[in-house]
Amino acid sequence: MATLSKRHPDNAPGPWFVDTTCIDCDGCRQVNPELFVDRSGQSVVGRQPRTSAEERDAAIGLLVCPTGSIGRTGPKPSLEGLLPQELEDGVFLCGYNAESSFGASSFLVRRPGGNVMVDSPRFAAPLVRAIEALGGLAHVVLSHRDDVADARRWAERFGARVWIHEADRDAAPFAAEIVRGRAPTELAPGFTIVPCPGHTRGSVVLHVEDRFLFTGDSLHYSREQGELGAFRDACWYSWEEQTRSLETLLPLRFEWVLAGHGDRCRRDPAWMRASLERLLARMRDPAAPPDGW
Repeated sequence: MATLSKRHPDNAPGPWFVDTTCIDCDGCRQVNPELFVDRSGQSVVGRQPRTSAEERDAAIGLLVCPTGSIGRTGPKPSLEGLLPQELEDGVFLCGYNAESSFGASSFLVRRPGGNVMVDSPRFAAPLVRAIEALGGLAHVVLSHRDDVADARRWAERFGARVWIHEADRDAAPFAAEIVRGRAPTELAPGFTIVPCPGHTRGSVVLHVEDRFLFTGDSLHYSREQGELGAFRDACWYSWEEQTRSLETLLPLRFEWVLAGHGDRCRRDPAWMRASLERLLARMRDPAAPPDGW
């Protein structure tokens, strides 16, 4: 947990606080952007929880934080059973974000043929027990080289098959399932890995059952803009390639965008397509301001 002596001075008065070790990954703000807010490049508690649901959100934020920068004075919060958090229909937020991934979010999809983890959280004992209770893991899909974290430990613990694109394979040499080229690869019925080079040369997205799109760092929802977004200032391979890659997603139907960095959202599929088209127009415009990290 956080260190009280390092409590950020901009925290709202009260028991919950963020200390100055925060790396501004945005994880806690994604859990509840009313409780946790940005102050000059770090998260702080904007206001204290007022309800039991908000107390729960604050506790989830604590577990999500990759640097242990969130704390609470007084009685310790109840943390049992908070993560993974079901978002909808067997899709879970893992939490326990890894500092090595700069606090990227990871997800779990529960399915009869074997559960799928998308990107890797920390290998934390409470999460291991929870995922074991949900049926373990059959697959770990790595969206790109930045968010590998503890994938090897997760795969070894559950005997899972690890997937990564060949262009980013050196970041996960233990991966046995290699996505090649630009052609989509079927992981299982209803689960398709779609190459999406741009953020890195080996970036991919995972399209699930025409409902969920797990996007790594290729595409996200921007709370500030109320639109889908992409990080021009954090594009490590090619902005032009990322633009072309996102164009290939237009025919896909999805109602969820679940990003590694940047916010997640659920919208009508027609809105998703229209917002993606608006994003692509901005990406093609050299005068458009970048979508900041």
